[in-house]
Amino acid sequence: MKAIWNNTVIAESDDTVLVEGNHYFPESALKREYVTFSNHKTTCAWKGQASYYSLIVNGEMNIDAVWYYADPKPEAESIRGHVAFWKGVKVGA
Repeated sequence: MKAIWNNTVIAESDDTVLVEGNHYFPESALKREYVTFSNHKTTCAWKGQASYYSLIVNGEMNIDAVWYYADPKPEAESIRGHVAFWKGVKVGA
């Protein structure tokens, strides 16, 4: 699987975890040179508190386009150490 935004591969892995239609990539698959800090947080009733990263690719920013659960609830343990994408990031084979 690949995550692509702004014609650039942001993450690539053969070992994603599929949850609620989202492919969660191992955090090690994330190309850190495109990632920047975000203060944004949300809460999921069954996964816990999500934190976010923003993307910077070719001078363009995609705010809060990457999310992860640093300390997921037990039911979501399979996505610990993984990241997922939205906001126009294309995920596919």
